[in-house]
Amino acid sequence: MESIVKFIVSTPLGFTVRTTESYWQTLLIKHPDITHYETEIQQTLNQPDAIYQSQRDIDVLLFYRTLKAKRWLVAVARRLSGEGYLITDYQTDAIKTGAKLWPK
Repeated sequence: MESIVKFIVSTPLGFTVRTTESYWQTLLIKHPDITHYETEIQQTLNQPDAIYQSQRDIDVLLFYRTLKAKRWLVAVARRLSGEGYLITDYQTDAIKTGAKLWPK
């Protein structure tokens, strides 16, 4: 059974992030608050306000984009061999600590 690609988005760090339709549906079950934010998630990956490297895993990056005052949309992606895939996405009221990669 072939996975249907939901989207592939270029990031400012020079790699793409992808997710499949079935994985997107899984994320919506875990985070129903992002149901109507597909376009915004793609914008978060493509035009983030900030990108941080995870403190736990150097291959995991957190892309942040302001949703409203003191509220961000976060897209978390893993980068392996030049390609990335979406791990999760959610709304948050705090930016996690870690090495800031974008903007410098």
